[in-house]
Amino acid sequence: MSLRNYYYLVAGLPDIIPDQKKLTVSISEFRNELRQHLHADDYALVTLLFLPSDHINLLNLLRKRNEPFLESGNYSRKILEDEINEPSDLPGYMQQFIHAYKYESPVFRGYSWDNQLSWLYYDHMLQTDNDFLIKWFTFDMHVKNILSALNVRKYKLPAEGAYLGNNDVNAALGSSSLTDFGLSGEYPYINKLISIHEDGNPMEKEMAVDLLRWNHLDELNTFNYFTIEVLLAFMIKLIMVERWLKLNPEAGRKMFRELTENLRKSYEFPKEFKI
Repeated sequence: MSLRNYYYLVAGLPDIIPDQKKLTVSISEFRNELRQHLHADDYALVTLLFLPSDHINLLNLLRKRNEPFLESGNYSRKILEDEINEPSDLPGYMQQFIHAYKYESPVFRGYSWDNQLSWLYYDHMLQTDNDFLIKWFTFDMHVKNILSALNVRKYKLPAEGAYLGNNDVNAALGSSSLTDFGLSGEYPYINKLISIHEDGNPMEKEMAVDLLRWNHLDELNTFNYFTIEVLLAFMIKLIMVERWLKLNPEAGRKMFRELTENLRKSYEFPKEFKI
């Protein structure tokens, strides 16, 4: 956990109020605010959250697809093009992926290139020195794998290439015939995921999963008040909401109202910090 406190940033988090079509504070604006005021080591943690945009750009360039370049990533088109020719400055796992793709030598055999890059990303995130990010990405990976396992079971899909990571949870997902894969004792949220998965409405199902993820972020920060962890969770939520505003404006506004309400309740100074 960070030893630095950002009283002014947390206490002054943007008052995000949704209008009809878009956020009143964009992710890029909030990111610029953090870039200006965070310690360099803490801002480096923020940039890790945007690597998935770099993944999309990298894959499009490698596949020579004429897709729009996402400006939300950390690296420009020029940098990525240079790195594809001669990897040197990207994170190690991205350099490893570029080499594997160019020489058609999969890092994880039986997996799509997209899933190989995602697996490498999770491994990268689980090696950070920030406990909050390790716990969050462990949870996020398990949620995705459990949902994949439920799809494999329900639709009789091939399990090969379906689960990211090499861990005990995936071992259980691939071998257990129990309803909860024998995991509910250690991972009680699996019962909630099973219930969500049985919902027939895909949009409501996806929203319910995001709300589960949202609540887990709050749990991880139960005893954090002014640290980088609070700001990281806020950014993750902001990314989540912006995605919903693009997919489903009404669902996005609903999540935004909840985010705004949580801000009012959660980011007041605790009594022991008041002067």
